[in-house]
Amino acid sequence: MRKSGWAAAAGLGSLLLLLTACGGSSGSSGTSNSTPTNTAKAAGQATSGALAGPPKGSVVLIVQKSALGFVLAEANGQVLYTYDKDTKNGPPTCTGSCAQIWLPLTGSPVASAAVTGLGTLGTVSDVNGAKQVTYDGMPLYTFKGAKPLGVKGNGIGGVWHVIKLSRSNVTGG
Repeated sequence: MRKSGWAAAAGLGSLLLLLTACGGSSGSSGTSNSTPTNTAKAAGQATSGALAGPPKGSVVLIVQKSALGFVLAEANGQVLYTYDKDTKNGPPTCTGSCAQIWLPLTGSPVASAAVTGLGTLGTVSDVNGAKQVTYDGMPLYTFKGAKPLGVKGNGIGGVWHVIKLSRSNVTGG
């Protein structure tokens, strides 16, 4: 029995290390009132000899290759879309039942350290005061139920579009 006790202790220790290492990830589409911070620090680069995760409420954006080429996505792989009925720097117009399918991306946007040459990231307030993430002034959305790197929402109704980028937007790409 002594051997199984050590095995259980070792397994528990490994689980604890795993949970500690994975605990700092973000990518939630939840509402947040946090403010943008230093991009390098927020994206998890080493600062003062320690790794820092993104601040709470941050949404880390990445460039990933999809079936349509390189696109802007959340760190969890959810591809981001713009809506033609929105206006640059204006309030989001996909609300109510529209927002039940096209989920507004909310939080404080942070570009991954592996991304270069993006347009301007920001936020605009929706009708309820939530901060929706923008790319070059256009509010961003995800397509409900989409698989990571899935782009099936592109072109729906002629008004939903992925943000196409290129390999040059990936550091070292």
